[in-house]
Amino acid sequence: MSLLLQSIVLGVLLGGLYALLAAGLTLYFGVMRVVMIAHSAFLILAAYLAWWFSTETGIDPLVSLIGTVPLFFVMGVAVQRLLISRLNPSSLTMMSVLLTFSIALVIEGMLGFVWSGTQRRVRLSYGGGDFEIFGANIAVVKLIAFGLAAVSLLALFLLLTRTKFGQALRATIQHPEAARLVGINTDRIAGYGFGIGLATAAIGGTALSLDATIYPSLHWHWIGPLMAIIVVGGLGSIPGAAIAAMLLGLGQSLLQIPLGTTWAQTFFYIALFLTLMVRPQGFFGGRLAQRF
Repeated sequence: MSLLLQSIVLGVLLGGLYALLAAGLTLYFGVMRVVMIAHSAFLILAAYLAWWFSTETGIDPLVSLIGTVPLFFVMGVAVQRLLISRLNPSSLTMMSVLLTFSIALVIEGMLGFVWSGTQRRVRLSYGGGDFEIFGANIAVVKLIAFGLAAVSLLALFLLLTRTKFGQALRATIQHPEAARLVGINTDRIAGYGFGIGLATAAIGGTALSLDATIYPSLHWHWIGPLMAIIVVGGLGSIPGAAIAAMLLGLGQSLLQIPLGTTWAQTFFYIALFLTLMVRPQGFFGGRLAQRF
């Protein structure tokens, strides 16, 4: 029972982090039907910047968010306006895969050139700290990452539901043509949507750096699970992606008991295959996407 409780707690904490990491992918596809393969590469770039900041200054890597969040927002707007917007609309989804795949390779090569392929890890004074609740040991770094994810997702939810920009962004996601008819500049909204997507990558990558060993090619490990989350949750649905992330994170954690860490990772791909065969539009995307 203690081991089961430990797995459930770990699954919930992982699910929260997965939800934050997948939120940007959902925004990209929702706004412009772009499959952003490079999203996980930007996550690792943010993790490297957090590690570099902490190593050079001795300050907690979370402080680096003051600089990386606006930096990544600007990069997102630039990527959309200078690269994505130039693609042919008739083949946008397919060509975006090739374009963002090349961006991922460039980021990986840049990280290897600047910091080499050596594995890096942020040194934290509280890195080994944990506490016990009802027999389950909870690592402090995992709890901080979960809290950062929860706060970020709440801020994103409020931005999308309580501001005029959020209303314009949701209108662009739900029906771009109708949004243009009521006077919304969908091109500008798309750029800002990309910026917000990469801003979530900055937060997610920093949270990831707290409890992970990073290296330039690590992003290939993450792109599969993140794609599985947004497909299972429903392409374009942020609430659907959050629900799918929690369920898949919990399932992965529970399967680690009988299967071990390596085989438990296949749960994401099994869920992806079953979703594509049974309900290609996702299990949570339809009605939730309309509400959101």
